[in-house]
Amino acid sequence: AAPDDPQREIHALESGLVFVGLVGMIDPPRPEVYEAIEKCRHAGITPIMITGDHKDTAVAIAREVGIINDPAQAVFGSELDALNDDELDTRLTRYHVYARVSPQHKVRIVKAWQRKGKVVAMTGDGVNDAPALKIADIGVGMGVTGTDVSKGVSDMLLADDNFATIVNAVEEGRKIYTNIRKAVQFLMASNISEVLSLFVATLLLPAHIRFLGPVQILWINLVTDSVPAIGLGMNKAEKGIMSDPPRRVDQSFFAGGLGVRILWQGVLMALITLASYYFGALASPQAGTTMAFITLSTVQLFYSFNMKTTKGTAFSRNSLDNPIMLLGLAVPTMLMLLIVNITPVGALFSTVPLSLAQWGISFGLAFSILPILELYKAVRRFCKR
Repeated sequence: AAPDDPQREIHALESGLVFVGLVGMIDPPRPEVYEAIEKCRHAGITPIMITGDHKDTAVAIAREVGIINDPAQAVFGSELDALNDDELDTRLTRYHVYARVSPQHKVRIVKAWQRKGKVVAMTGDGVNDAPALKIADIGVGMGVTGTDVSKGVSDMLLADDNFATIVNAVEEGRKIYTNIRKAVQFLMASNISEVLSLFVATLLLPAHIRFLGPVQILWINLVTDSVPAIGLGMNKAEKGIMSDPPRRVDQSFFAGGLGVRILWQGVLMALITLASYYFGALASPQAGTTMAFITLSTVQLFYSFNMKTTKGTAFSRNSLDNPIMLLGLAVPTMLMLLIVNITPVGALFSTVPLSLAQWGISFGLAFSILPILELYKAVRRFCKR
């Protein structure tokens, strides 16, 4: 060989060496990923790993974090080329790790899950992730390490490039949706109780007797309804919210019997209000109007307190962790006492002073909504078991 032959120089350098050991390098998963994967399992979310690494590397990481428990759940991207769409759909649920994939493979995987009716969230940071991010239901780009292309096609960006943040966002989304349903249920049931009680009273009472005055109705709509609804909208997530299965895409907002609950609970509050008027009218029509006004206002406040949790009991310690709702319960009740007991204000609201027994009947009937609904929730929990 020539004196400047590179091969000769390599042989010279590698002679006389003593083997000491090997050095391995690993980019370990973040500590919070383990809990995030477990949350996904409980929430009915299937985590899928799609990587350009070798399958052995992908399997090792996926088993460590809990994505798979069997190497047979991993597949090379090249193996997907041998499958048509029907075959891929058949085997899709057995594969949770895809290794050595190309951009075309990522698109096929996303479309296959969508054909099964699943909502697909895709994460990625590179140019080769852009096609899959674009067609996914929710494309999640990496805000720190992501390329401009991947960020541009994504629906949302992760500010910390952390998978656990996605899971936390799912929990926050479920909380917001649940709180909206609670607020809508409260407002609709409350309005049904107002309309129904006024309608029935108008039919049954003589024309010269007024069931509720305009100022009273305005007070109920502005004060009694608004503050508790705001409190329900800002409620904390219920315990076990991440154990519920995901909602179907085509599921109605009133699914799960929400519409029926709104109807019968609104009727229940109307009956309680009419009963209060009856007991007050035994003394005088003005006392009946005052008691109906008090009961209709406070029964909605107690109803909102029950709406704070749809699974647990309203008498738990956690029911006191929402200051807005506590304020919405205490302030209108105190103002109610002042309205009825201060004569000039009472004249404005068309109310008259009540006896202690009449106050007790008004608040007692209003409070009865709580044990009735608690019994209903207890029966539902028993039936689910």
